[in-house]
Amino acid sequence: MGERFVMPRRLRTRPVAALLAAAGIVAGVLVGRPGLESVAGCGTSGDPYPSQTAKDWVSYADHVVVASPTGERETNRRTYAKGAVAYATDRLVSFRTESRLWSRSSPRHALGAGFDMVAPGWEVYRSSGTRVAEMATDAPRLQAGHTYLLALRWHEGGWVVLGEGGAVPFDDHTGDQGEWCGRVLSKEDVAEGERFSRHDDHSLEKALLGQDEQAVKSALDRAGRG
Repeated sequence: MGERFVMPRRLRTRPVAALLAAAGIVAGVLVGRPGLESVAGCGTSGDPYPSQTAKDWVSYADHVVVASPTGERETNRRTYAKGAVAYATDRLVSFRTESRLWSRSSPRHALGAGFDMVAPGWEVYRSSGTRVAEMATDAPRLQAGHTYLLALRWHEGGWVVLGEGGAVPFDDHTGDQGEWCGRVLSKEDVAEGERFSRHDDHSLEKALLGQDEQAVKSALDRAGRG
């Protein structure tokens, strides 16, 4: 059974765009939140809560953590009697909480040393058995081997990130470095994209480019006092 990643094309309305430079600048991998409006993002829209700014995070999240996936299993399987896709699944991803950077004074649910969260899964084609990775909305897919900064909220009996701005690549504990949309971005990839981002992008993710946990804490503390 083969596996492949597909990056669906759609018009972007999110903040920062990062483009991989090969021979000149080519539209390849995008990160962040508003940026180039006519290049490919990934996934489908539908943020459950505001997630772009530090104020959003302290207003709607229960906890902000640095966490790494430790395993996953298929969940929520949907079988189709007709069409090219035989079935689709989500993934229940298990995380290790590496550090907790912020918690609201009265969180909706306690967070321990580990937690589970549903993430985009797979579509499996009927004729070939090929598994195609589904993506989150202009955000990390949440994969083992990487680290993430997550704004978590307890929602309908489980943990979710606030929205596409509430999950930030955080490999080597560095903002915007790591897995995004099923691809791995370096600091250089993201920095290249910053040259093309909107000047009015005030998202927390953009502010954390190349920054560590202390910068996150400082931003959230300022937002909480505002």
